[in-house]
Amino acid sequence: MSTRRLRALGVAVATVLLAGGCAAGTHPGAAAVVGPTEISVGDVDKTSRAVTTALGQDFATSVTLSELVNNALVAQVRQEKDISVSEAETTAAAKLVVSDEASYQKFQENPVSRDFLNQVAAAAVTTIKLGGGSGVNDPQAQQKQQDGIAAVKDASKDIKVSIAPRFGEWIDGAIDGKVSGSLSQESDQAKAKREAAEAQQQQQGQG
Repeated sequence: MSTRRLRALGVAVATVLLAGGCAAGTHPGAAAVVGPTEISVGDVDKTSRAVTTALGQDFATSVTLSELVNNALVAQVRQEKDISVSEAETTAAAKLVVSDEASYQKFQENPVSRDFLNQVAAAAVTTIKLGGGSGVNDPQAQQKQQDGIAAVKDASKDIKVSIAPRFGEWIDGAIDGKVSGSLSQESDQAKAKREAAEAQQQQQGQG
């Protein structure tokens, strides 16, 4: 099973919603804050590891953080709009995200990967319903999800999203690659890039 399939119903929403996300306002230990919901560094790290194990291939921490932020945003909009998503609807969506029963069962073995998959699935159902659809089995689910993305974006304008600067910047809804390996470490390439940018800014200031 590919990472692309797992991301299909979730990360597209994050791409639209988070292109203009803030890059400040968190405190030590927080990777992101979405309205009243805090996503800790530990949350991102353990989720990335659990999903990587379930997939049998790397699930990048940058994608994990994008998805966790997206899930929190959609959950808040779902509550505000009083949209119901049943356990049966979530399960049906999860089994579409994960293409076969064996892979689905791997996600169920770990409560962290199971909860993550359920959050992605619930976000997908919510987005389709916001677009006027009935759920993932709607004949026009893809179009309804696109309509729902616009609805979520509009509804979430007043929800503040803050990303810890050490995780990089949001560019087109994704981390720009400053996180490499450990979530708390900056890669050498990213460090060189940052230092070069800081030096350039200093030179401009002196000029």
